[in-house]
Parts: sequence; C-alpha cells; structure tokens
Amino acid sequence: MPLALTDKKPKQSRPVHLIAKDGLEGAGLDAAAVAWAKQNGFAGEAGRTLALPGADGSVAGALFGLGNGGEGNGALALGALARSLPEGDWHFAETPAKPALAALGIVLGGYVFTRYGKKPGKDLRFSLPAGVDRAEVARVADAVFLARDLVNTPTSDMGPDALEAAVRKLAKHHKAKVEVTEGDDLLKRNFPMIHAVGRASATAPRLIDMVWGKKDAPKVTLVGKGVCFDTGGLDIKPASGMLLMKKDMGGAANVLGLASMIMASDLPVRLRVLIPAVENSISANAFRPGDVLQSRKGLTVEIGNTDAEGRLILADALALADEEAPELLIDMATLTGAARVALGPDLPPFYTGDNALAAELATAAVEVEDPIWRMPLWKPYDAKLSSKVADINNVTTDAFAGSITAALFLQRFVEKAKSWAHFDIFAWNPTERPYGPVGGEAQAIRALERVIATRFG
Repeated sequence: MPLALTDKKPKQSRPVHLIAKDGLEGAGLDAAAVAWAKQNGFAGEAGRTLALPGADGSVAGALFGLGNGGEGNGALALGALARSLPEGDWHFAETPAKPALAALGIVLGGYVFTRYGKKPGKDLRFSLPAGVDRAEVARVADAVFLARDLVNTPTSDMGPDALEAAVRKLAKHHKAKVEVTEGDDLLKRNFPMIHAVGRASATAPRLIDMVWGKKDAPKVTLVGKGVCFDTGGLDIKPASGMLLMKKDMGGAANVLGLASMIMASDLPVRLRVLIPAVENSISANAFRPGDVLQSRKGLTVEIGNTDAEGRLILADALALADEEAPELLIDMATLTGAARVALGPDLPPFYTGDNALAAELATAAVEVEDPIWRMPLWKPYDAKLSSKVADINNVTTDAFAGSITAALFLQRFVEKAKSWAHFDIFAWNPTERPYGPVGGEAQAIRALERVIATRFG
C-alpha cells in the first residue's frame, strides 16, 4: 500500500490531535499549542490540518479539524491526513470514534495511481489505534485499490482482453476457476446480445466466468458491466461524452473488488463472478438502431438506442446467473446518466424487490460509511419499455426516470434468484475527497461485503 500502517508506535512518532469545531480549549492541549492554533485561525474546521512547531523549529505534531459532527465524511474524513501531514511517523493522540474506519480512511486517502509515471505518495507511516487489525484494513484497502486501478487504466491497456487478464490474475491468487466464452463462441453458447454489442470492436467480446468456493455452499453471484469503452455505437456520443468512457467498465471493476474482499476473508459461499466484457465500437458490422436482438432468455429486444448497450450485455449475463437460482444475485453497472442527475456522483442508487435486503444494505452503508440509496422498481413505468415489433425496447420514448426504467429492463431477466439487487454506480470521484483523489472509485462494495458476511459468514 502507498501509505504504511504500523502496529507499534516508534519513539519519533508525532501525535495528531483530533479537534471538534470550537473545541480547542477542551482538547487537553498545552497553552503554546492553543495559542499557535488561534494565531493561525484554526478552530477545528472539518478537514483542516495544522502542523504544530517544536522548540527546535521541527514539526512536533498536528491538529486535525473534525467540524461540528455533521460535516465531512465521518471517520473516512481522516483520510485527508494522508496528503496533509508532513512525511514521517504519526499516531493519534486520542482514539478516533471509529478507529478501524479512521485507519482505513487514511490508507485510502494515500492512494496514488502510478502506472504511467506519477510519483508515489508521501513516505508516511501511521500507527494503528489500539484494537485495529492491520490485515483487515489491508484486505479492504486492497479491494478498493483494485477497483480504482482498473477504472483508472485507459482502454489502450484495459480492453476486454486486459480485463480478462485482470480476472485471471485475481483468480490465480485465490485459487478460483475461470472460463471465458469469446467471439463467435458467444453465439454458439447463446449469448447473442453480448456478441452483438461487442462485435464491432477489434478486440473480441467475451463473457468471463469466475467461480470460487465449495459447490454446496450458498450461491452468491456478482455480475459486473464490462464495457471497456463506449463510443455510443452508431448513436455516437459527442466528444465530451467520451472523455470518461474508460470508466464504463466500473461495474466490472467493482464486482472484482467485492470478490477480492469475499475471497480474502474466506467467506463460506460459492462465489460466481460474471463479467460481459466488450467495447461498444463503430464499424461496418456494428449493431444498429431499429435492430431486433435475440437474448439468452428468449426475449426479443428492439434497439431504440445503441448507447444503451450496458443493459443488453448485463441481460445475457443475468439470465445465465439466474438459471442456477442463486441465494443472492447482485449486478453493478455504470448504467445511466439519469442516476447522476437524481442523486449525484457520490450516492449510488440501488434497486431490489427484497425489503429485508434493502434494510440490511441501508444499515451496513451507515456502519461502514459507504453511502447508497434505495430507488423504486416502479411497475407503472415498465410499460415505457414496450415495443411494437419485439418483446421489449432497450430504451423508453421519453427522457423520464431513466435509471428506474433501466432497472426494470434488467429485472425482466431475473426470475429464479432468491434475492436480487441492481446498483447503478458512477465509479468515479469527479473532485478530490479526503479518502481518495480524482479518478476511479469503489462504490457500494464495502456495504455489500458487510451484508454478505453477515448473511452467510
């Protein structure tokens, strides 16, 4: 990890004092530190760091503002320390309210994507608060970093073949099995929509199928949208709309991060990960608006817009997943701009008909500070997906409720799974956050892992 956590506090370690808004006087600081803070206008503002000088002019410690309790990002806000503290050894002067999350926040805040020459982060070492398991923090951080790295990698190095290689690398580490259906074999094995969306690319489309765990364990299946780049197809996006399309495989990246956490903790489940990996390109054999595609499930789909391709490849993968009636079926996708309009980039919506699962997810999201928000599978909107020539259209004729109707489209392909949830994630930080820089992000997977571990652990 870019930032090191240590179990023991070195002698030269310097303290970080956590200060609530307007809480300087009651923080147990010496008079000199209080005076220095006041001279620098520090009053415990959320996210602000102030270095404390030593007698010899060196940095003797630091103050970190917690705000008034209603600001910032909870314990993860302490991730800002990874970028604001001077290099060296540090420890908390007092134990944070959520020590494990605080430690995780600092590690996540120290993330740097270095593949293309960017220099690593600071040489910073932080002593763990008492009772925090370093291996557990590393397990979660590694999963988040995996998702971030995959999303941050441009399509020139993260096409469908490279995404397959990333899955095989993870599978090898955890002794999982991988099977890949590629190119025209997708037609032979009845994945026609995955083939149709990806066939225009120079890199063959594929369905990646990873399985881990004992055969008789409860079945948990994860499906991740792996559109490695999305031009929009013949309904081409404007140039501005393509700038971030390397992240359109963010669903795949996130389910791989979640799978990493599950396998690293050796949860007693039979885990299956399905990733339809394609590039939605333009060539003479690209699928067209108005085409009618067969699906694995047998439903015919009229193409109202080739830029609504993610739901097509997910539908074939969900149909496969559903055939073995898993206990829990989760899909994740950077699916709609409508989700961002409704809830912004930080708050991914999720959809499920399982009220118990929704309640568990809501509780877990608060506990691990991984925000999500339930949205309705509003049945009256299902009629918006009607087609005059096929069983269903892949888009509606108006611009309303786009995230909801996308979820309703996917629901058509799930029948046997005992519980299903769809996550419409952004997988990207558009601005710097205390726990991560601008770039790829893991969303909802820590909350999901908490629920899965509670249900099946």
